Amino acid sequence: MNMLKEKTSTPATENSAPPKPRRTRTLTLIASALVVLVLAAVAMWGSFSGSAGSIPTESHMTPIQIIPLVILLVMFVVATKWPVNIGVMGLVASFGVGYFLLGMSDKEILSEFPASIVLTIIGVTYFFSMAQKNGTIAIIVQQCVRMVRGKTILLPWVFFLLAAALTALGTFSPAAVALLAPAALGLAYESRIHPVLMGAFVINGAHAGGFSPLSVAGVLVHDIAAENGFPISQGGLFLASFAVNFILCALTLVLFSILGKKNDATANAYDGAELTSIGRPTKQQIFTLVLIGAILVATLGLHMPIGFVALTAGLVLAFTNLKEHRSFIDGISWSTVILVAGMITYVSLLQHVGVIDSLAHLALALGAPLLIALVLCYVIGVGSAFASSTALLTAFIPMAGPLLATSSLSASGTVAALAIAATVVDVSPFSTDGALVVANARDTDRQRVYRQLMFYAGGVVLVAPALAWVLLVPTGIM
Repeated sequence: MNMLKEKTSTPATENSAPPKPRRTRTLTLIASALVVLVLAAVAMWGSFSGSAGSIPTESHMTPIQIIPLVILLVMFVVATKWPVNIGVMGLVASFGVGYFLLGMSDKEILSEFPASIVLTIIGVTYFFSMAQKNGTIAIIVQQCVRMVRGKTILLPWVFFLLAAALTALGTFSPAAVALLAPAALGLAYESRIHPVLMGAFVINGAHAGGFSPLSVAGVLVHDIAAENGFPISQGGLFLASFAVNFILCALTLVLFSILGKKNDATANAYDGAELTSIGRPTKQQIFTLVLIGAILVATLGLHMPIGFVALTAGLVLAFTNLKEHRSFIDGISWSTVILVAGMITYVSLLQHVGVIDSLAHLALALGAPLLIALVLCYVIGVGSAFASSTALLTAFIPMAGPLLATSSLSASGTVAALAIAATVVDVSPFSTDGALVVANARDTDRQRVYRQLMFYAGGVVLVAPALAWVLLVPTGIM
C-alpha cells in the first residue's frame, strides 16, 4: 500500500539500480539526528517553561514519558540505517516499556493490539496475491492499455487510473506499482514519453486510490482516528487523496512540458515493450473477476468487514488451484502485518502514559491551529522520506486529537492532509515505489532515471504537504 510500506535503502532488485550513495546515507542520518534533537529540545523547553507557568501543567514531559518517546525516536533512526522491520522493534519495545517500566502484564500490553487491521491486511493481500499470480490483474491492465493504443498523450493517465483502481480495490501501492511499472516504462520508451514522468503517474495513481474504504491504508487511518475520538469520513478521505494526487500529476505534466522533458528524445524504440498477448480469459480468471465484484458488493453495498470478505473470497479461489496454495500464503504482506501491529501496540503505550497528549499540548503552544496543522504536515512528510509512512501515520494521527478538540479545524480535512503528506513522498527512489520505477528503467538509462527521480521527489516533498494543507485544512471542505 502501500501506500502502506517500509522504506528501502536500495532498489527492489539486485544490481537493478545504482546503490544509495554514501553522501545520501550521511544526510539521512543527519536529518534523523536533527529530528531527535529538535523533539528533545521541545520536550525540555516544555518542561522548563511549564515550570514557569507559561504552559499548562498537563503539557509537562515527565521521565516516564520521555523515556518511551526517546525509544520511539531511536527506533526511527535505526530503521533509516538498517533494514530492520520497525514493527518488530515496536513489539519488543512494547514489552520492555510495558513490563519493566510500567509493570503491565502481557494481556495489558496487548490490549490495543490491532486485530481487525491485521486481519484486513492478511485478507486483502491473500486474495490479490492469487489474482496477480493467475493473470487476472494482467488482463485488466492489457485491456485498458489497448483502449488508447496510438494516443500516447493519454498513456500516463491510463496508468494513473489503473494504479488508482488497483489500490482502491485493496492492492498495496508497492504491489500495484510492481504490477504496472514494467508495462508503463516499456510503453514510455516506445512512445518517447519521459520515463520519470510515466513513473510518477504510476506512483501518484497508486497513492490516489490508496485511501479508499476498501484499502488497508484507508481502514487503518479511519480506525486510528475513530479510536482517538475523532471519526472521519472514509469517502472524504478517499476523494481528497485522489484529488490531491490528480492535481499533483497535472502539475507534473505542466512542469515537464515547460522544461521540454515530456517527450523524451533520448528514448529510442524499446525492444520488448509490447505487452505479451494474453488471449482469452481462462475460467479461473473469469471466476476471479466475479469474486472481485462480489467483494465490492459485500463491502461497499452491505458494509461487511473487508478482512473477512477478502479471506472468504481467497479461500474459495484457492480451491481452484490447490497446487499453488503455499505460494498464495507467501503472497501475504507479513512485513506490513508486523509493522502495523508493532507500531500501533507501541503507540498505544505512549498514549497510556500521556506522551501523545503532552506532545500535542506542546504543539498547541505554537499558537494558531492552522500553523500547527501545516507544521505537522511537513514534519510527517519529511519524516516519511526517511522512515515508514505507516509508522508515522500511527504515531502522528493521535497527536491531532487535542488540536482538533481545541479548534474549529475539520477532523476529516486535517487527518486527510496528514495522510496525504505522509504518502506522496513515496515517489523517492529510496522508497519501494520509487525503487521499482528505477528497477524497470533500461539498463543504459537507469542512472539518469535514478538521478532525475530523486530531484523530482525533492520537489514533491517541498510542494505536496503545503498543497494538501491548502486544499483541505483552511478551506474546511471536508
